[in-house]
Amino acid sequence: MWYWLFKYILMGPLLRLMGRPRIEGLENLPKSGPALLASNHLAVVDSFYLPLMVPRRIYFLAKSEYFTGTGIKGGFQRWFFTAAGQIPIDRSGGSAAAGALLAGKRVLEDGGLLCLYPEGTRSPDGNLYKGKTGLARMALETGVPVLPIAMVGTDRINPPGTVLPRPTRITVKIGKPLDFSRYEGMAGNRFIERAVTDEIMYSLMQMTGQQYVDVYAASLKNKDGSVKELTDADSKPGDAA
Repeated sequence: MWYWLFKYILMGPLLRLMGRPRIEGLENLPKSGPALLASNHLAVVDSFYLPLMVPRRIYFLAKSEYFTGTGIKGGFQRWFFTAAGQIPIDRSGGSAAAGALLAGKRVLEDGGLLCLYPEGTRSPDGNLYKGKTGLARMALETGVPVLPIAMVGTDRINPPGTVLPRPTRITVKIGKPLDFSRYEGMAGNRFIERAVTDEIMYSLMQMTGQQYVDVYAASLKNKDGSVKELTDADSKPGDAA
């Protein structure tokens, strides 16, 4: 109930006013049945604008920190993300995230839409960063279609250093399903999972127009949340594949 209240009454009208969102490629989204949505990640509001523009309910894997806060703020945050259907995921390592990935697979088994951000965290500077292989593993194990999702303009609503949101124009692009049937039965092979992940990132690069950087975005973030300077040695722009 809260999901639909947030979407149509509590938050939706304000989001539409601030972002004037439009959607492209909605015909690529299946009207029923499971699908994995693989999206670039520019801002927190990515997880608001994508559900706003898609008629079907979407589940997300959200970082576990959103569910462990204390006090009034932490309690509200826990309630909000739980009510919105977010699934907590521990990003400290592959084994730590196994439970959340199983929960995500259950969403797919129930015929739902599950959105993952293969970069694992928000882009620190607007570039597109190396994808993690968890999404590829889930796609290969379940055999569900993978749709690339391009979020454009969400980073301009509330850029770092600003307090008040800034009106802008947001576009949500849904690409055609990617075909990984040639890898059937190869889940668990890290080379295959990397190939699938890189194909997904290449598709996102083409759809978003972002520059691809072949390092993990998390490696550029300091413990205090500030961003490390990207050196020429770190950066390898070009094709994700």
